[in-house]
Amino acid sequence: MTQALLQLDHLSIRFGDKTVVQDLNLSIARGERVALVGESGSGKSVTALSILGLVEDARQSGRILLDGDDLLRKSEQQWRGIRGRDVAMVFQEPMTALNPLFTIGKQIAESLRLHEGMRPNAARERGIELLRRTGIPEPERRIDSFPHQLSGGQRQRAMIAMALACRPRLLLADEATTALDVTVRQQIVDLLIELQEQEAADRGMAVLLITHDLNLVKRFAQRVAVMEKGVLVETNSTAELFANPQHPYTQRLLDSEPARDVEPVASNARRLLEVQGLAVDYRMPSKGWKSTFTRSSFRALKNIDITLKRGETLGIVGESGSGKSTLAATILGLQQPAEGFIHIDGQPLSTLKSTSSRRMASKRLQVVFQDPFGSLSPRMTIEQVVGEGIALHRPEVTPAERRQRVAALLEEVGMPADVMPRYPHEFSGGQRQRIAIARALAVEPELLVLDEPTSALDVSIQQQVLALLTRLQKKYTLSYLFITHDLAVMRAMAHRVVVMKSGEIVESGDTLQVLQAPAHGYTQALLAASTVT
Repeated sequence: MTQALLQLDHLSIRFGDKTVVQDLNLSIARGERVALVGESGSGKSVTALSILGLVEDARQSGRILLDGDDLLRKSEQQWRGIRGRDVAMVFQEPMTALNPLFTIGKQIAESLRLHEGMRPNAARERGIELLRRTGIPEPERRIDSFPHQLSGGQRQRAMIAMALACRPRLLLADEATTALDVTVRQQIVDLLIELQEQEAADRGMAVLLITHDLNLVKRFAQRVAVMEKGVLVETNSTAELFANPQHPYTQRLLDSEPARDVEPVASNARRLLEVQGLAVDYRMPSKGWKSTFTRSSFRALKNIDITLKRGETLGIVGESGSGKSTLAATILGLQQPAEGFIHIDGQPLSTLKSTSSRRMASKRLQVVFQDPFGSLSPRMTIEQVVGEGIALHRPEVTPAERRQRVAALLEEVGMPADVMPRYPHEFSGGQRQRIAIARALAVEPELLVLDEPTSALDVSIQQQVLALLTRLQKKYTLSYLFITHDLAVMRAMAHRVVVMKSGEIVESGDTLQVLQAPAHGYTQALLAASTVT
């Protein structure tokens, strides 16, 4: 690990008049695992894209040396020979990065055909071996699957298999585990370490991991580089950086673990939500020639019982497919039909059939989604987004009064009133989530369903949004149904927790008791996967 495989020498990247990476000096040795850490806008991803020659419409200066060869001097034709063969990348969202029109096998074979001239049969056999090596079950069958037919973890494994197909010298992993559950995340990290160590022993393959997940950095990296606003502010070994961070920005990142600030629920608090015996079936086409006429069903929720008091936060945790989002959608009236009973303040939701009754229920229940950019209309101004609910539920309010209310709501969530004429795309992820919270509060609800509201945010922005939610709960005695796979967030926010697996509740109780002494093996596995030793 003495000879540098990759060296970024005074690299600067500018888009127009804006410098996004400034005078970056970073080297990665053969066989080394380095993490590049920083918040959104710090320049991490554009640095990785520049190493692959994928930054367009930018002015780049300095040098990017791969084994001493300056990549910035390469033509586009030369870059095509480097990508996949010498430098490969595992992207954050495999469903977007993979071509939905081609099978996994064809996408792996493409790289082998272009760079190694393999014939179809040989490429197929190599693809099967790569899928087996990355832990995908039944690789002989899965190689003919399309991306949508694989789970999130399997798609990420398939992307790793594609990246390793030509045995690159440098592997870039850009937030490769961000969208995965904690247990799948642990599996992918362990897999990357295992594969890297195998390739390092043979070819000296190095890995540059780009992430804002500090637990992942501890588990994976040997050395850490920290970027802030395009500038490299600190570099050190992983152990030394976590034990003794030098730069204030690094210290702030490490201090961004969400802190618990939960007040006890009032002893006389009324039951706002009660769910009894809830079950949901999804009807699915049966396989075979009779599928047009015969349908089977899949039970997504099985006999769910939960209660939620006024001013209380109930956490719902579990992996993808456990039924968390189906439960939330059913409570919100977005999933029909369902068996069992849902009572809001003692009134069965099933009786709210008239438009006015359903409107009243929706006023009392609001939702904040995981992706604020996807949930905010790009064609509406911030004033229209936040004020829409007021216009629907309180038609007697004049436009001037509604505008005043929108301004007050934005101030409440820490946004200035002068943003009202602007559009969602003009704001950062954390700002958009604040706007989404303001929209949910506009109709003065009693219950907010929070569906992974901070999972797409940087750690410091996550901390700010959680603090905002805590303050709002205390001020308005709001009830939260908080869905997440982040146990640190759950520990910070929830009074009680429900653990779901395969549509069933396997464990529930006081949050600290469940997290400190889990009784069920599944809960123990979730905790083990989220803990770094």
